[in-house]
Amino acid sequence: MTRPTYPPTTPPSPAGASPRTAAEPAPHEPRAPRDLVGIGIGPLNLSLAALAHPLAELDAVFYEQRPAFDWHPGLLIDGATVQVPFLADLVTLADPASRWSFLSYLRTRERLFPFYFAERFHIRRAEYDAYCRWVAENLPGLRFHHQVDAVRWNPERDVFEVDVTRLDADGAAESSSRTYTKSIVLGIGTEPHVPDPLRPLVDAPGVPVVHAADYLGHRATLLAAEHITVVGSGQSGAEVFLDLLRHRPAGREKLHWIGRSEAFAPMEYSKLGLEHFTPDYTRYFHALAEPVREQLVTAQWQLHRGIDAGTIAAIHDELYRRNLGGGWPDAVLTPGVRVRTAGRIATTRIELHLEHLQQGTRSRLTTDAVVLATGYRERPHTRLLAGLDPYLRRDSQERPRVDEEFRLALDPSVTGSVFVQNASPHTHGVGTPDLGLAAWRSATILNTLTGKEPYPLPQRTAFTTFGLEQRSQVPPARNPGTLTPLRDGT
Repeated sequence: MTRPTYPPTTPPSPAGASPRTAAEPAPHEPRAPRDLVGIGIGPLNLSLAALAHPLAELDAVFYEQRPAFDWHPGLLIDGATVQVPFLADLVTLADPASRWSFLSYLRTRERLFPFYFAERFHIRRAEYDAYCRWVAENLPGLRFHHQVDAVRWNPERDVFEVDVTRLDADGAAESSSRTYTKSIVLGIGTEPHVPDPLRPLVDAPGVPVVHAADYLGHRATLLAAEHITVVGSGQSGAEVFLDLLRHRPAGREKLHWIGRSEAFAPMEYSKLGLEHFTPDYTRYFHALAEPVREQLVTAQWQLHRGIDAGTIAAIHDELYRRNLGGGWPDAVLTPGVRVRTAGRIATTRIELHLEHLQQGTRSRLTTDAVVLATGYRERPHTRLLAGLDPYLRRDSQERPRVDEEFRLALDPSVTGSVFVQNASPHTHGVGTPDLGLAAWRSATILNTLTGKEPYPLPQRTAFTTFGLEQRSQVPPARNPGTLTPLRDGT
């Protein structure tokens, strides 16, 4: 089929930008609509771009407002590892022969033999970041320093319009353009979350209060503080606490570590427990009723918000080492605590008002610095998708509905597709942000987008059968027993 051609359209320059002159042509865009525009270049959309690369018939471009790829730079703590095996790279679980695999990266760096002898199944976080940057620097079709301002559906042309601002080296608007596309994939990721009681501390100058996402950039300032408090009992909180502990003098650590969870609990990492991060479980979860899914998202926190057992062991080992002389390290670890309110004492200290959730008791903690290991939240799509709001279909809580192939549910009049990355835990469960499902999700999107099967995917991925009624596309185990669904509670 011949694609329709459209004249390039230039929207008005953003506020504060200089009008484009004849000497400043708009970035080249094809006259025909693209097949796919990706918004955001984090690991998940980078996975999609890498798997899309060999599909010559697919015209795709990816935009990112940052100047280059980076992955949680504030948490690339020395020795910290990725919590999924190296096989969970951008492509391998969908295409092991891809030129963009982690092993291909090692080969280009002549590091295959050192990696082989290191016998590491879980790689360092800094190494994963370096691998992704290698892909981003060599993969065509990625446009950094480009900010997507708006997305609209054009019913007359039957395409999406995407308004883009090109940014200069300082992040200021340089030029603007418009792209037409049949499909969009949103991969704008997450942003650091600061609980409401702690927001006033972050916004005010003076005493260092930083989110864990910015930890390494403020580490020297934090270590210089007399007393430091880490808030948050997940993996980031544990890694920050361990790093601070290792760099404080024995007997004068002056550290507090608090969190809302009932315990500094290990992440579920049993073999069958990990099957909650398989396509089988994702499909099962998606088919559940909305109220059931809502309950599970909360109840399954230990599947993805606990602490790696190795990190817990390292913390205990460090505390034990400091206990060998008979004294106790000056470090307080208290789970089951929430911060009710917080305020500054003059301009030099912070007072946290705490409540123990089980005891029902309250106390005050005075500290000189705070690290907020309080997690991340999805970046809101509201502004970006404002132009599509009339077409969006929502659930009972006004969240966008997302189908099994990761497409937003839109009005039937919209013939294009909007796919989402890491924005559907309410429809796809705990595996939504998991790097281990990145390649499978990207392959699913590309198979759906092309209407073909450039990446054949396994029908079954788990030994566990989730639910009594098996889905027809999942092949039964050999010699299965017969399961007869019961009705009316019988």
